[in-house]
Amino acid sequence: MMKKNYIYGNTKHKVDVYVKVHRNSPYLVCMDLSLSQNEVIDPTYLWIGPDGHTLNRKRHVNLTATGKLMVLSFREDMSGSYTCTLTYKVFQNDMESEEEMYRTYKFMVYAYREPDYTFRMSVHFSTIQCSLAANEQFFEELKKILNNLISYLTCHITDPSYKCYSVKQPNRGLVDELFILFQVNPFAPGWDVMCHHSTPDCEDVTNNHIQKARVLIEEFFRSQVTILRHEFQNMPAIHYKEHSFQVTRLDNCRPGFGKNDITHSDCSNCCVACDPGTYSPNNEVVCRKCTNIRIIHYGAKSC
Repeated sequence: MMKKNYIYGNTKHKVDVYVKVHRNSPYLVCMDLSLSQNEVIDPTYLWIGPDGHTLNRKRHVNLTATGKLMVLSFREDMSGSYTCTLTYKVFQNDMESEEEMYRTYKFMVYAYREPDYTFRMSVHFSTIQCSLAANEQFFEELKKILNNLISYLTCHITDPSYKCYSVKQPNRGLVDELFILFQVNPFAPGWDVMCHHSTPDCEDVTNNHIQKARVLIEEFFRSQVTILRHEFQNMPAIHYKEHSFQVTRLDNCRPGFGKNDITHSDCSNCCVACDPGTYSPNNEVVCRKCTNIRIIHYGAKSC
């Protein structure tokens, strides 16, 4: 039986482990699953960290008497190879002789963060005509309404824009429509103050806020259909087009982190600490190669 929060080694290949920053790692077990089901005589365990030194008596680890390793308050610079050598005895011929056995297990442990979410949203409004002077005023009022709706979450509307087009609809003539596009961002002024009051690591808080903001905006546009049907006898000059609301999630990684679906396929949606030799100075999702100097640590933010 595999125990929760235990990750067993494998003598045939390395085992990839992903640990969220500022959290404790799961227990890395210096034994493979099949061996753990048998008696092991006189086992000893030697753990070597990414710096090539033994992990005995290190403050940032919890090392048990049965060879299980937990790395505490994991940071990006703790990423790398954690290797354990298990030594134990095997008796032969009814204990007339004994043989010392060795097994080595390699764990590649990576720090990761959740991506920072941003939502790109689009919506259409029918208008009497594209030259209508009220189109611009309507757009400005809509921005204010949406910003007021989500301001308590320290989210705000960014990159808003609109254009007006004549649209030929099936079995109908031409209809003028406002194509409105904007993004919802969780980093409105004051977001960092609110964040750090609750946790040292903010992506969980900001992502929770942006998800709530998305729901509020979706409900706002959904409610426009009910309002049009029940509160207006005559259709307003500018009104929401039903089913036109669309949302796309955009992910960003913090500096020093990036995504790599090939290298980190087991954590493809994670922002993983940039490998040695690479760096990320901004909120992009890809770590860049550094050609000027040799970066030997994980999570570099500059080259």
